[in-house]
Amino acid sequence: MSNQLKYIIVLLSLIAGFPAFSQKKNAAFEYHIHRSPEAIKVDGDANDPAWQQAELVTDFYQVLPMDTGRAAVRTEVRMLYDNDHVYLLAVNYDLATGPWMVESLRRDWNFVKNDNFIFFLDPFDDQTNGFTFGANAEGAPWDGILYDGGKADLSWESRWWSAVKATDDRWVLEIAIPFKTLRYKQGIKQWGINFSRNDLKTTEKSAWAPVPRQFPTASLAYTGVLVWDEAPPAVGTNLSVIPYALGGVSKDIENDGDTKYRKEVGVDAKISLTSSLNLDLTVNPDFSQVEVDVQQTNLDRFELFFPERRQFFLENADIFGNFGYSAIRPFFSRRIGLQAPIKYGARLSGKPNKGWRLGAMTMQTDGFTNKDSLYTPEQNFSVVSVQRRVAARSYISGIFVNKHTFDYDKVTDKDFIREYNRNLGFEYNLASQNNAWTGKLLYLKSFSPGLKDEDDIKAGNLAFTNKWWSFNAQFENVGQNFRAETGYVPRTGINYFKPLNGFNHLLLTGSRLFFPKSSWLLSHGPNVKVEYYFNEEMKQTENEPVLFYKFTLMNRTDLTFWTAHNFQRLANDFDPVNPGNPTETLAAGTEHSWNSFGTEFVSKPQSRFTWTFSSRYGGYYANGTRLRVGGDLGYRFQPYVALNISTQLNHIEFKTDSRLPEALKNSKHDIWLIGPRLDVTVTNKLYLTNFVQYNSQTENVNLNLRLQWRYSPASDLFIVYTNNYYSDFGAVKNRALVLKLTYWWNV
Repeated sequence: MSNQLKYIIVLLSLIAGFPAFSQKKNAAFEYHIHRSPEAIKVDGDANDPAWQQAELVTDFYQVLPMDTGRAAVRTEVRMLYDNDHVYLLAVNYDLATGPWMVESLRRDWNFVKNDNFIFFLDPFDDQTNGFTFGANAEGAPWDGILYDGGKADLSWESRWWSAVKATDDRWVLEIAIPFKTLRYKQGIKQWGINFSRNDLKTTEKSAWAPVPRQFPTASLAYTGVLVWDEAPPAVGTNLSVIPYALGGVSKDIENDGDTKYRKEVGVDAKISLTSSLNLDLTVNPDFSQVEVDVQQTNLDRFELFFPERRQFFLENADIFGNFGYSAIRPFFSRRIGLQAPIKYGARLSGKPNKGWRLGAMTMQTDGFTNKDSLYTPEQNFSVVSVQRRVAARSYISGIFVNKHTFDYDKVTDKDFIREYNRNLGFEYNLASQNNAWTGKLLYLKSFSPGLKDEDDIKAGNLAFTNKWWSFNAQFENVGQNFRAETGYVPRTGINYFKPLNGFNHLLLTGSRLFFPKSSWLLSHGPNVKVEYYFNEEMKQTENEPVLFYKFTLMNRTDLTFWTAHNFQRLANDFDPVNPGNPTETLAAGTEHSWNSFGTEFVSKPQSRFTWTFSSRYGGYYANGTRLRVGGDLGYRFQPYVALNISTQLNHIEFKTDSRLPEALKNSKHDIWLIGPRLDVTVTNKLYLTNFVQYNSQTENVNLNLRLQWRYSPASDLFIVYTNNYYSDFGAVKNRALVLKLTYWWNV
């Protein structure tokens, strides 16, 4: 019997051994929603006669700073519906005087930095997936999808309406959400729901159905029940067409100096095959309006992770991208279109019923010749993922990912592009009824020409969390020939034929919180992380034990001290100053160890002036030293202007060491990353962002100016200007100006 088959048998045996869990935790909290007796105008007016007919809920439970009683700040919530919309009214009363605290009028703000009201819908009441909507006290909207039991992806957008109106002692939020925006199964009359309020004047976070303080209020395990007086109406035909038109001009001075003009059109379509199953189509998509990535200093031996921001990939993205772990992802949508433009694609995702969830996607890219005259023919990227619910909140899932290159004989560099790469995986995700126990078991196998045997991954973890304690134990076994070219598995050398050493990874974490009887100190406690890497012969190649101690004040200020030890045996040549530069490298096989310590500080969020600070000092490779200091300074002229500057300096010094190349001996290096940002929100539909990033490591200065006007729900006009300079702020590398118009048309 093969090792792979043995692992799958063990996995299935463990699944069968987990019992079903008890009834839903907050099943006793019911909200009864009724049909509205008349039309509702969304204007933030709580005196509309229709609202007097709706059931009222109040007397929320406190979640923070402590979860031991009722909330001090009063919140009232009512809901209604008609044939087309579900409505919500939230009246948020003040307890303390003074202005409300908000970042700006920009949508999808930071929860902890805003006075806000949000709520969570779980249409299948499966405590795993759902939606979140809300607004801050100045009317900036918030919307996203919930996945993995309560994690929120705020990149998702759809059509809905909201209005906020304020008086001296309260602010009122009114919301209308079209049934066509939601995904639900016809005939289901009980949904999961919870309401959440964040009041920075009192530093109180509260929820209607009680949520333990160690979990976010978005935790679907703790939702109450939304009881419909009749089944939500059938949506009927639900087709949205989202065309775009784009014009632009760019000049690549660094390479050819030619001015290029762009005139493009494309279209997306969203088709609801059922009220819970959606088909997305795209032809000639363009993502030039997507916000620029926040740059990072890379002093690691592996590539950095940047999140997906492109709208087409976002709805139900977790069914594809949440498979595996943060550094073991068989599918990562940002790989698609990385080397060549996308021609067209299709995506099917949703829940046929409460027990099953599925996703399927195929994307076709065009042929492309890069600036080095390397040609990539057309490629197809496809993925299929299926989830089956087991017990109360756990599920089994499977995934298949396929990347195929057409006309492979035309590939210029066959050492960089394979004819195909495929991944097949199975996973069991454990989530107990009260969310205290979580974990997963994972098996992945890859298929690539020229690579076989030791081409799989076996991994798993088990975690426990309550108010005082948390523990996690995780292991990973990665074969040296495993490849995920449409994924993110940085340690296996994506896109290279050269086999790298496989590894075993062991991660152990634990923490303890103490809650003293104090008027200013909320909690404090230690956190320990121990991480080891071994090669396939179980010889240690890396370890990093870290000890943290964190203090949290009543006003939500955080202060953390930490100390760590590092050991690394290099598997490949490595430049410790500019990773990827082969001219100044430490040799593979050399061993390095050092100690370090540092601090982290986060100021209270209710101030207009906020700041964070982090530091690290200690050893580095080849008996070097490394000092890192960084932080953020922010000030808001609320609600219209927010200023922020992020700064980080890494100062690295090397002396004379036999492991160092001559170029690095007795050298000093200052690596700067500076990012000032200006956000101007004229209204909650008109935004201007000016973002500058200076990165001395990449010798680049990036200027990104982005104007967005949301002239209709989910319909936008974008004007984006980008300029890249050399790091001395002298010559221009390239610049581009793009104007893009999108319109969301419901057929």
